[in-house]
Order: sequence, then structure tokens, then C-alpha cells
Amino acid sequence: MDPLVAAIDQGTSSTRFLVFNAKTAEIISQHQVEINQSFPKEGWVEEDPREIMQSVYECMERTCEKLAQLKIDASNIKAVGVANQRETTVVWDKETGEPLYNAIVWLDLRTQSTVERLINKTPGRNKNHLKHKTGLPISTYFSAVKLRWLLDNVEEVHQAVLSQRAMFGTVDSWIIWCLTGGKNGGVHCTDVSNASRTMLFNIHTMEWDPELCRYFDVPMEILPKVRSSSEIYGLMKSSSLTGVPISGCLGDQSAALVGQMCFKEGQAKNTYGTGCFLLRNTGVTPVMSDHGLLTTVAYKMGKDQRPCYALEGSVAIAGAVVRWLKDNMGIVQSTAEIEKLAAAAGTSYGCYFVPAFSGLYAPYWEPSARGIICGLTQFTNRNHLAFAALEAVCFQTREILDAMNQDSGIPLSQLQVDGGMTSNRLLMQLQADILCMPVVRPTMSETTALGAAMAAGAAEGVEVWSLSPGHLPDIVSEKYEPQINSDESEFRFARWKKAVQKAMNWETTEPCCNANGLGKKMNGAPWGVPPTPPPARVDP
Repeated sequence: MDPLVAAIDQGTSSTRFLVFNAKTAEIISQHQVEINQSFPKEGWVEEDPREIMQSVYECMERTCEKLAQLKIDASNIKAVGVANQRETTVVWDKETGEPLYNAIVWLDLRTQSTVERLINKTPGRNKNHLKHKTGLPISTYFSAVKLRWLLDNVEEVHQAVLSQRAMFGTVDSWIIWCLTGGKNGGVHCTDVSNASRTMLFNIHTMEWDPELCRYFDVPMEILPKVRSSSEIYGLMKSSSLTGVPISGCLGDQSAALVGQMCFKEGQAKNTYGTGCFLLRNTGVTPVMSDHGLLTTVAYKMGKDQRPCYALEGSVAIAGAVVRWLKDNMGIVQSTAEIEKLAAAAGTSYGCYFVPAFSGLYAPYWEPSARGIICGLTQFTNRNHLAFAALEAVCFQTREILDAMNQDSGIPLSQLQVDGGMTSNRLLMQLQADILCMPVVRPTMSETTALGAAMAAGAAEGVEVWSLSPGHLPDIVSEKYEPQINSDESEFRFARWKKAVQKAMNWETTEPCCNANGLGKKMNGAPWGVPPTPPPARVDP
């Protein structure tokens, strides 16, 4: 039988484990488990690191059971790769193996006051003060400010640092440490793509930067060792896959870039998940953006390989808007239903939805923005709202694509897409219409997991997957062509931009006296106490 390579794809809303044929890139078996998010206070987003690990083990065991039913021996799995939600921050005790607080998710906004304070300290109040080293603006999005919050507000974290028991990591580090033995010799590492999202990593020297660590007052001894994206980090110590090397690690958006075979300079992909992420490979040179995009390390395919960089447009809320319509508003019963409702309307009827639930990311980087729905009339119904929500995802993509074209000077001629939302055919058609360019979707949408598997299978000492151009598998795709004229598209986009301006400067951290106590210093509930949902608002 052909060798198999597996991938853990730990995303914001679910964990998957997939097994690929290393020669054909075909999925042999997979399992998925949803992850609970908690929202203890307005703007806060947390996940339980123990639940994340439990979901990883469950997905691995269920997938191995499915392989056995297919009469396939799990010993054919030669390597495991990890793709993960980036920036999400975990601190744990290396002696007990237990997390010291919930994981603070990338979307979380509790650090807004910290960010404002840091920006106010910079010369000219410049949010790009650290960009020359990090490629990133100072923002709630990245790990350093989340880690700073944990050090300042969680006594257990503070004490563990003082007694040299604390370990920090993004979700990849937590998973790899647990799988390679945890408190019994687990490997504490991360890869360059994840490290470049912390604001503590110098993307030119490819090392943790002492000056950045001093700036955020982060002790360097709690940081993981930075490794390439494709090398053997350690061996699995538990589960049905004991002894199998973990040999690939990529932040999920970098993994999707690899899975879409975007190895050449200028190639780009857009992933529609909880958020929306457009990455363009810029080769071995980091390109700094003048239009609100991030410069990030895309991957480093082996210890001795040169790193490749990408320009990235990050949108916080894409699939999350559908989850909000379902879970918070009860407008749809399932995520699949939104396509039906939107199709029934066929238009938003002048209704525009800016889902700035976590502020606005690229190209604005405006944490004070909040969600807004405008253009409502008595005629507006839930179908129009569903349509406006899908359009919002497309408009946000148009904004980051425009910025990317301006930065690179070479416009894309079509957009390669992937991620869970791309199964929504109406969304894909809307996207082609709003961009006025073809949208190309691979029929195998699990490109994130595929990228992690490719990195793992290609690693030195594993070498069951070739990344040379002649050996890359052919990907079957479907293409959506624009069906409306560009004048209509431009008119709708201009209205959207008007709505975005209305969403700006809504929430500041100035003292205020509303019922939620926003603006005051907010300390987390004690660790282990289940979060209480925000009180229902009752109109008088």
C-alpha cells in the first residue's frame, strides 16, 4: 500500500484528523469534533486547552477505528503534521501538565486598553511602531498582548513564571508538547509561521527578539524553541499512533497556502473559515505593506531551507457571522440554511451588514469598530439579512484583495479559495461578482490539513511526500465566473464602504458607566468557574 500521512487540523470552531495517501493526496479517512467557545464577558473569547487536546485524541482514535473498518493498518501512517488556529494563547504548568487559564482566542478583544496604551507610548502614536521587525501592527489580534494580559491578571500564571514552571505557546506548541509526552519529556517547540504571529519574533533574523520581549515585558525562558515547518520534532507517546513522528507544523493559513500548492512568488489563496485570510506568496523577501496588510512568514520547508514570506489580509469575521446568526439570533437553524434563505431573497435590498464583532482587521486595524446593520426598511426580512451577511464576507475579501493588488503592483487574475464556507455556492458566485474576477475552488476543500500533511511527509527522515513541482498532485477545481456588470458591483461596494465608516470609533476604553462595566479594568473569573453568559437585554 502507498504510505499514508496524517494531519491534525485544530481550528477555532473544530478539530479534524485526516489521513492522506502520500502519493495521490486523496483523503483515506477523517473525523471531526466541534470545539466549544466561551464568551465570559463582552468581547472575550476563550477555549479550554484540555478540551482542545481531548478533541485531538478523540479525532485520532475515531479515524484509526475507521481505518480498521476499511482494513487499513494504522502502521501505514508514516508521519503526522499539525495545522492550528494561530495567535490563540495558552500558558501551562510544565510540572503538572495542566493549563493555568483558558486559551485566549485570536478574536478576543480584552487587550484593547493594553493596545491603546502601547500605541500611545510610541512616537507619533504609531500602531506600526514594531512593524519593521514583526511585519505586524500593534493589535489585539496577536499573542504578545494576550500573554501580557495573562501575566498581569492571572495569579496562577504570575506565580508559575516566578517559580519557573510556566510554558507559553500557541495551540501548535500545546498540542505537540502534549502528544510528545507532556510533563514527561514533551517537546516545547513552535514553527516559524506560528512564531511570526506573536509580535515577539523577528521575521528577518528568524529568532525571538530580546528587544521585543523587553517591550512587552515577556520572560524569554517561557517561549518555545522555534523550528522549521518541516522536520521531525518528536515522536507520538500515546494513542494508537505511538512512535509515529510529528514532522510538520504550520499555522492554518500557511498550511492552506501550501495545500493550494502556492509555492511560486505571486501565487495567492483565500481561506473562508471563522475568519477570512488572503495570503500571497512573496518568495524569500519580506514585502512590507503600505495598505494595511501583514507581512508574515509563510513557511520554511526544512532546517536548511530559506524561509518564504507572504503578504496577508486578515478578516476577523467570516464564517463566524453565520454562527452568530444561528446561535445568537436564531435566524437560521443550521449553517447550511443560510444559502437557502439568501437565495430566496436574491438581493440584500439595500441592507448592508458590517460584522465588526472584534473590531476591524485588515486593511483598517481599528479595534474600536463594532458590528452594524444599516439600510433597514420595513420591507427587510431575515432572507435579506442572510444575503447581506454573505455579501459582507465578499466585500471584506474585496477590500483586502484591492490592498494586495496595490502593494504588489501585479493584480491577481483569479482568486483561489478554500475553507468550510466555500461549499456555499451562492457565496462563491457572489464573490466572483463582487471581485469582477473568476473564483477557483478545489473540489477537495481540506487544503489546510493537506498542507500540514505535505510538510510532515516531506520532512527529512520521513520523505514519503515529494514537494518538487513535477510530483505535486493535480487538484481538480470548479470555476465561478462573474455574472453581473462591473458598474453594479462598484455601486454595491461603495455602499459597503460607506457602512464601514459608520461602524468606526464606536467602542473606546474611556471610563463609562454602562451596566457591563466596560472601560473599567476587567479581571477574569477564577479559573475553573464556568463562564456566565452575558445577561439578556430586555427592551423597556
